[in-house]
Amino acid sequence: MIKKQVYTGKTKNVFELENGNYLLKFKDDCTGKDGVFDPGENSVGLTIDGVGRVNLKMSVYFFEKINAAGIRTHYVSADLDDTTMEVLPAKVFGKGLEVICRYKAVGSFFRRYGEYITEGADLPEYVEMTFKNDAKGDPLVTKDGLVALNIMSEKQYDDIKEMTRKVTRIVADAMKDRGLDLYDIKFEFGYDKDGSVMLIDEIASGNMRVYKDGKYIEPMTLSKLFFE
Repeated sequence: MIKKQVYTGKTKNVFELENGNYLLKFKDDCTGKDGVFDPGENSVGLTIDGVGRVNLKMSVYFFEKINAAGIRTHYVSADLDDTTMEVLPAKVFGKGLEVICRYKAVGSFFRRYGEYITEGADLPEYVEMTFKNDAKGDPLVTKDGLVALNIMSEKQYDDIKEMTRKVTRIVADAMKDRGLDLYDIKFEFGYDKDGSVMLIDEIASGNMRVYKDGKYIEPMTLSKLFFE
């Protein structure tokens, strides 16, 4: 039973359950600008009918694979018809942190470092973290910065980095099986009452850049291709 709503987000709402867990309600709102979807944008730019359900469907697919691989997540169960997912309680790092794993130099990475690398060049499972702060454009933060700010311990950082790479490989392999190439993907992590790290939020097409034969695949198209 739902106890109360505790958070209203851009793409999902969060409710507290009587059993101590939480319920994520996926919405059809997407981040973007001027009516064009962009996973890197900080505000809702458009609404796409059915996107909440397909995002949940992909999240369930990957959370089950990740859990089976022995990597800790917040996933408990889901109801596709109701577009909801039950999750374990977890605290976010600071006021919210995004973790990106990059296989190719595209997007904001290339915009920042384009004078040193060609667009689309290979990257060695490059992991970076940014603060979730729309007003400041999601600033990058280093391991030393996170530790100095008492946002996480060195061990938590190292655990997140290792888990990020393992999870990214699972996603990339699933894409490769379908003739698709993962260029980069965005995750969120949290921790339980004992400080143990777990993967949280969602793993949906809107959080990743995927290409086919060198051409970018739009998220809704990607979801359709993935589940064909």
